[in-house]
Amino acid sequence: MEKKKKKDPKDMRHGYTTGACATATTKAALIALLSGEEQESVTILLPIGKYATFTIEHTVREGDTVRCGTIKDAGDDPDVTHLALIESTVSFIDGDDVVLDGGIGVGRVTKPGLPVPVGEAAINPVPRKMLYEVVKETLTHFGIKRGVKVVISVPDGEELAKKTLNGRLGIIGGISILGTRGTVVPFSSAAYMASIAEAVSVASAAGQRHLILTTGGRSERYAMALFPNLAEECFIEMGDFVGHALKHCKLHDIPKVTLVGMMGKFSKVAQGVMMVHSKSAPIDFNFLAQIAADIGVPQHLQEEIRHANTASHVGEIMLENNYPSFFNHLCEACCYSALHHVKSNMNVSTFIYSMKGEQLGRAENIDNIDQINWNRG
Repeated sequence: MEKKKKKDPKDMRHGYTTGACATATTKAALIALLSGEEQESVTILLPIGKYATFTIEHTVREGDTVRCGTIKDAGDDPDVTHLALIESTVSFIDGDDVVLDGGIGVGRVTKPGLPVPVGEAAINPVPRKMLYEVVKETLTHFGIKRGVKVVISVPDGEELAKKTLNGRLGIIGGISILGTRGTVVPFSSAAYMASIAEAVSVASAAGQRHLILTTGGRSERYAMALFPNLAEECFIEMGDFVGHALKHCKLHDIPKVTLVGMMGKFSKVAQGVMMVHSKSAPIDFNFLAQIAADIGVPQHLQEEIRHANTASHVGEIMLENNYPSFFNHLCEACCYSALHHVKSNMNVSTFIYSMKGEQLGRAENIDNIDQINWNRG
């Protein structure tokens, strides 16, 4: 039997986020409500500055509401929501506000530590912004000022959520509406790892001796502001593949590496987990409680950490109780874990940021592998 050939990364097809799909169906439903005309397709502006056109599968008028749906296309990404039906139901309300909520199959937040407040539909900040903006733009286009209610639904969402970590995070009843770019970058381990190796090789060939490894686009922006004088090729998005990126830095004799990211993924790196995808390794709250104990955090707060919802929630507990040194200590653990993983005396620094871009902690220029004592057993 002939082995199936893997796609070249350049040939992998990008898809669209649930947030982009929800925005498109909202625009279609609102246009139908305002004009009475059903839309076969609509075009929206994505957060990355590109336009995308979505096919509208159905338009249903029920009394004074209109519901539109589209089928999510995740491209070549193995996303659990690929081919899911994403719907938006739009109606007019008194006043001129835009009210956003989740319907069937969209989860509701029940625990703190997430970017959406407890009690609200699990529609993340960027999709919320997209939805508000598309409603305002559409109303302005029609020259109408009215209040609008938008309800996003995913009919199969509750079943799909069983394949995610939503239940563990306290998101009950369905999936989350996500996306910061509007597009889904294909998640192919082999393809992504190859791109990291290539990026390190390119930087090395250009004579760069200090590389900045980030976990995503947002942390890369923070890193670029932190090191404005470094060339663009010094910044490499390693994603979840921390160990792979570090080993390629060692392979190319890069003497100085800086890790820049956020609490969730770096809390795993700190304990020695070098593949930090959410499906590969859960947050170890006992480990984070031990980090807190190391800096003298009292027992009752250690217990709060052990029962926290997310790594970000742990960060909130430490900030609220005035323990900023927790983050520096966590950064030190990341450095030592990185050095232990590559068995090298390369110089390693770590910076942890909040989602809002606030630098929470730092540990710089650690290069003594003999100091490593982070195996908690």
